[in-house]
Amino acid sequence: MEKLGLTKENWDQFVTWIWDFLPGLVSAIIIFLVGIWVINIFSKALRKFFQKKDYDETLEKFLYDLINIGLKILLVVLVVTQLGVQTSSLVAILGAAGLAIGLALQGSLSNFAGGVLILFFKPFKIGDYIEAQGISGTVKEISIFTTKLNTFGNQLAVIPNGKISNGNIINYSAEDQRRGKIEIGISYDSNIKEAKEIILDLINGQDKVIKDPAPEIYVSELGDSAVTLSLRFWALNDDFWGVHFYTIEEAKKRLESHGISIPFPQSDVHVYSKELK
Repeated sequence: MEKLGLTKENWDQFVTWIWDFLPGLVSAIIIFLVGIWVINIFSKALRKFFQKKDYDETLEKFLYDLINIGLKILLVVLVVTQLGVQTSSLVAILGAAGLAIGLALQGSLSNFAGGVLILFFKPFKIGDYIEAQGISGTVKEISIFTTKLNTFGNQLAVIPNGKISNGNIINYSAEDQRRGKIEIGISYDSNIKEAKEIILDLINGQDKVIKDPAPEIYVSELGDSAVTLSLRFWALNDDFWGVHFYTIEEAKKRLESHGISIPFPQSDVHVYSKELK
């Protein structure tokens, strides 16, 4: 002990401190293990409770994560207190740590606030097809900090809630019906009235197209090489894309079968010759 720079009195004090500290350490370990076990049981029971109740899935996920994190923070406080740290000192430490962490994690706090706003105002819910931050997809999960979208290409997009809540959101599933717009160009030599009748007959002949309000078509532009016809129609969300793609393909076939051409951009080049003297 003398080689280590410890006197017998110092060694006795160290041993005494160990014996005094050991019960608290053992208690803290037991509290931690039992606490984790209780939290896991409570989390499973909470999840089953949510599954039995017809609550909003977004609210269920948010509350589950919030309660789970809160219980774990409370457990850490109990463990640290059991180790002998005074409550007043612990509060001061947590306050200082909270300030430092808050400054370091401003983005995360912004995302948390964004998650609360999404939960409160409900601009979308799980299962909705939305567009946010330039990304389109079906909402798969709304957590405390992020929202996960399943894109059209079956890719997982993770977007921070802070950016979503502060940006523009287009919710394509918010309404049962959706209005479509299809633009078709015909040549200047074609009969506009006949072309409009052909396209209207096509759209009105589809059962999945909503007839009230009725589809409408009009000339929207006189382009450089074509007269642009704009078709407007309504359909249910589930039927929209089927009607949209079928109408485009079938319109080309029917117009061409009636001798109405769909031109492509072209330029006329005029060549002038001048005799040299």
